[in-house]
Amino acid sequence: MKALLLNTYDSAGGAARAAARLHQGLRQNGIEAQMLTQAKTGQDASIHAPQTRLAQGIAHARLSLDALPLKAYRQRANSMFSVQWLPERLAHQVQQINPDIINIHWINEAFVRIETLAKLRRPIVWSLHDMWTFTGGCHYTYECDRYHAQCGACPQLKSHTSSDLSHRIWKRKQRAWRHSDLTIVALSQWLGKAAQSSSLLRDQRVEIIPNGIDTDRFQPLDQRIARQVLRLPQDKQLVLFGAMAATSDRRKGFHLLQPALTQLSQNGWHDRLELIVCGSDRPDNPPEFGLPVHYLGRFQDDLSLALLYAAADVFVLPSTQENLSNMVMESLACGTPTVGFNIGGNPDLIEHQRNGYLARPYEIDDLAQGIAWVLQSPDRKQQLRVRSRAKVEQEFTQAIQAQRYQTLFEQLLPASGRTPHHA
Repeated sequence: MKALLLNTYDSAGGAARAAARLHQGLRQNGIEAQMLTQAKTGQDASIHAPQTRLAQGIAHARLSLDALPLKAYRQRANSMFSVQWLPERLAHQVQQINPDIINIHWINEAFVRIETLAKLRRPIVWSLHDMWTFTGGCHYTYECDRYHAQCGACPQLKSHTSSDLSHRIWKRKQRAWRHSDLTIVALSQWLGKAAQSSSLLRDQRVEIIPNGIDTDRFQPLDQRIARQVLRLPQDKQLVLFGAMAATSDRRKGFHLLQPALTQLSQNGWHDRLELIVCGSDRPDNPPEFGLPVHYLGRFQDDLSLALLYAAADVFVLPSTQENLSNMVMESLACGTPTVGFNIGGNPDLIEHQRNGYLARPYEIDDLAQGIAWVLQSPDRKQQLRVRSRAKVEQEFTQAIQAQRYQTLFEQLLPASGRTPHHA
C-alpha cells in the first residue's frame, strides 16, 4: 500500500507534528508512506517540498496573495480565516507519486486550492485538526453555528450579508466535496460531533482516531535535572502554559489564565508559585500575575519539550476552543498533570481528578481551584503523575494511531476499486 500525506509544513505547529508522527508510524508498519508539504525543514527523502529558492519564495508569496479577498473586510476579527483560491500543481504532483490513498491533514496557508481535491481521483482520508473543512473559511467557529447551514453573514468577517465571502467559500467546498471520495477522521469526540452536524460533512463517513505520540521521546524525566538544564528554580512550584502564539491567540486563553494566577497569588501562593510561558517571547508590556514569569520562547525539538514538561508541576491549557491538544498529550506522556476547561477534546485526554482537572468552562475561579487542587498535596500529585502517563500508554501511542489508520486504509481501498501497491 502506498499512502500520501498532505500537510502544509513538516514540523511547524501541532498538525505538522501529528502528521509527522503518523508518517513515521505508518512507515514502521511497512506502509510506503510519503508526505507532500509546502515547506520542509528536514532531510527525509520521503517528504517532498519545493527545493529551489525561487520555488520556496513563490510558496511564501502565496500566503499574502491568498489573503487578498479578505481585504474587503477591514473590520474583520483577528482570527485565522483561509480562502484557498490560488491555483497550484498539486494534482500533477500527486499523479507523479501515484499513491493508493491520500491522507489530508492541515492544508491551509495557500497550500491546496479547494477545487483541487475533486481532481485527485483517489480515496481521501481527511484528518481534521480544526473546523475549517466544514466552515466558510474560519478555523474555529467560537459561538457561531452558521456552518450547520450555508454560512454567510459571518461574525468573524463582521459581515451582515448572506452572500458574503464565507458563503462563497462554503459553496466552493460544497461543489468540491461532492465530487471527492472523502472519509473524515476527527481527532476528538467533540470535533466528530461538530463535523456530523455540519451541512458540508453530515453525509460523509466520520471516524474518531486520536493522534498518537512517541512515548519513548515523551516520557517522565528527572524534574531536578530538567530544571537545571532550563535554568529554572528548584524551590518553587512551576505552572506551564504554552501554545503557538501563546500570548496573542485569544483562543488559547492567556487572558483567562492571568486572572486565575493573580487570584492564586492573592490567596497565599505568591511566594511558592512561578509561571513558565513557552511559544511566545516576553511581550513589550507583559501582564502582571503577582508572581514571577519565565518567557522561554519557542521549543521545536521533542527532547527540549520533554524537559519543559518534566520541569513543570502542572500544565494549564485555558483554551476557549480546542480540538485534541498535542501539548496536553505530550504533558501527560511526561507524567505532568493538566488543568483545562471542560470543552472540546479536553475530556478525551483529561480525566477529572484522575490525571488532572477539568474546570467549568471559562470560570476563572474554578480554573484557579483546579491549579491549586493539583499542587496542594504531594501524594495526590504523584498519583496524578502515574495516571497521566498510563492514560497515554493505554490510548494515545503512535503505534495505536498508525494501526487504526492502516485498518481504515485497508477498508477503503477495496471499496474504491483500486488495487493497492505492494511493498
